[in-house]
Amino acid sequence: MDSSSDLFRRLEQLNAIGAALSKERDINRLLESILIAAKTITHADGGTLYRVTEDGKALRFEILRTDSLRIAMGGTTGNAINFPNLPLINDNGESNDSMVAAYAAIHDKTVNIADAYTEAGFDFSGTRNFDKRTGYRSQSFLTVPMKNHEGEIIGVLQLINALDSDHQVKTFSSADQSLAESLASQAAIALTNRLLITQLEELFESFINLINLAIDEKSPYTGGHCQRVPALTMMLAEAVNATQEGPLASFSMSERDRYELKIAGLLHDCGKVTTPVHVVDKATKLHTLFDRIHLIDTRFEVLKRDAEIDALRKQLTLRQANDSKADEAIWQRYQEEVHLLDGEREFLRKTNVGGEAMKDADLQRVHDIGRQRKWRNVDGVEAEFLTADEVDNLTIRAGTLTMKERDIINHHIVATIKMLEQLPWPKHLTSVPEYAGGHHERMDGKGYPKGLTREQMSLQARMMGIADIFEALTARDRPYKPGMKLSQAMGIMNKFKQGGHIDPDLFDVFVKQGVYKRYAEQFLDPGQIDAVDEAVLLAT
Repeated sequence: MDSSSDLFRRLEQLNAIGAALSKERDINRLLESILIAAKTITHADGGTLYRVTEDGKALRFEILRTDSLRIAMGGTTGNAINFPNLPLINDNGESNDSMVAAYAAIHDKTVNIADAYTEAGFDFSGTRNFDKRTGYRSQSFLTVPMKNHEGEIIGVLQLINALDSDHQVKTFSSADQSLAESLASQAAIALTNRLLITQLEELFESFINLINLAIDEKSPYTGGHCQRVPALTMMLAEAVNATQEGPLASFSMSERDRYELKIAGLLHDCGKVTTPVHVVDKATKLHTLFDRIHLIDTRFEVLKRDAEIDALRKQLTLRQANDSKADEAIWQRYQEEVHLLDGEREFLRKTNVGGEAMKDADLQRVHDIGRQRKWRNVDGVEAEFLTADEVDNLTIRAGTLTMKERDIINHHIVATIKMLEQLPWPKHLTSVPEYAGGHHERMDGKGYPKGLTREQMSLQARMMGIADIFEALTARDRPYKPGMKLSQAMGIMNKFKQGGHIDPDLFDVFVKQGVYKRYAEQFLDPGQIDAVDEAVLLAT
């Protein structure tokens, strides 16, 4: 008989176990905790936790423990359980009542067996074979179905060999059974809740991936960015979390903190769904839905054709005079004009590519070609060779974007913040808008959209800023540049550190902990990976 004090103590254990189970987020640890708790509260030497398979036709081994044999399989052990599933229906299409665990699940009934070797009605041949191999003696069994809040059987908890105070095997008492049934009920609810939360999280992340897919479909140049930035952000966050000295030694992350940062990383560019694709993908200065340099090529061909027609007409008027020198001079001037046009055409083509800052003389040459050259358009009207918009684009000093287009690109972060602030975030995700919305801010307050300073930003937002910049520098899939060498990218990052653009303490961890190396090995082309002088980066 169980003493009243022992029963009271075990009831207190049951309450504590229930509270602990409700807090566990990891499914494997939760399942493991359920079985260990059941073993503890009933003083069982061993046990198995089964879950009903997705198709509802069998029981799958999840966790297996036998203390006296030091057997621990499934869960967080890393030791896989290779036993076949227990079918709930036999080959004849009938209920598999011969297996005690299947019987408990099928009939929603607890089975308490004093001795498996003498119990009639169940097939314990597998148990006997196990005992024969190991020298164990499986005796008392307590098999309890686990039922969720909707009355569905989701698993079975089976306990083996209850032990008395002298570690002798005894029958599971009625108190053991009641406690195990109460625990199974609590455990089923905790497991169901965790599975529901996991399903909701998976659904939520699927919606996030849907947004990123939409961005990816708009532009193949940004889809990879939406995956790489959160990956690099988490690498840096884990490195900071592991730091034991320096100004960041006090930073630590829980699993919830990690999940919050992960979600922020995945959503950091969701506002790009509002950005026109021709701006995102603008590979040349004249690119819109197509590269308008080809229109200018056509105009040059028109001018060359007109010059040829004019030369031929002038030669035709000289036919009666039979002046070969004048005839030759006309053709020479035509060829010089074609050479001049070809030179201007090549100049505009190079200008259209973008890149480093244009010289003042080159800017002026674009204006001169645009104003001084004339051509007859499709309406037969004489017009300036370059439109005002074409001049504006071709005179972009560096890169391929006009100021208006840069504003459009920059607006994506405003759109991101607006979109994220509209969502009713649960308590553990309330910082997502701030983390995601701060990756274009600078430590010196010169970033956008809010002009925040280092002190006004969370460490997580500053991490994301470093990840966003480094990914952009090294990305191989941008239309306007090749992926940088690692040493070049790290050199630029160091200048950003010195110039108040990125957090210096985080960048030091980025270097010291080799975050950039791990990222490079996983995401960069081998040809981009070269030697980096870390001493120089850390000395400045």
